[in-house]
Amino acid sequence: MEYMNTAPTSAEEPRWLTEEEQLVWRAYVHASTLLEDHLDRQLQRDAGMPHIYYGLLVKLAESPRRRLRMTELAMHAKITRSRLSHAIARLEKNGWVRREDCPDDKRGQFAVLTDQGLQTLEQAAPGHVAVVRNALFDRLTPEQQKSLGEIMQIVAEGLQPNEAGADLPWLR
Repeated sequence: MEYMNTAPTSAEEPRWLTEEEQLVWRAYVHASTLLEDHLDRQLQRDAGMPHIYYGLLVKLAESPRRRLRMTELAMHAKITRSRLSHAIARLEKNGWVRREDCPDDKRGQFAVLTDQGLQTLEQAAPGHVAVVRNALFDRLTPEQQKSLGEIMQIVAEGLQPNEAGADLPWLR
């Protein structure tokens, strides 16, 4: 949470959040934390996987030949390569994903969604979509949904720099 310091500071005073901004920020943090936990618990209960793994399976299912380079998958998931490697190892253990070497790059690998992984995803998707709809979309008017989408796009664009050398998770 944003802490509002009341003690005098040096030359440059921080731009503290206003009371209204603090309310908005705290509502966002509260709701996003509860939503992520809600989605994670549903997927753990119904499909035996955390929400992050579901997202990886979805991205692979949407990719040509159900495969992506590991670095590209990390970029889509917004996670470090180390975290992705751990996740793929778990998905491999379940038989949902396999790794393939990249013929063009001896260090590169592909993550490939298996038939079993696709079947697991297809079984998990209806329950997950129902929970997303109930937790988010059914609570908002169409206008609010549109505004939320626009706002999140603006925030995402501002946080994903295009310059080379940026400190982004999938580059670590």
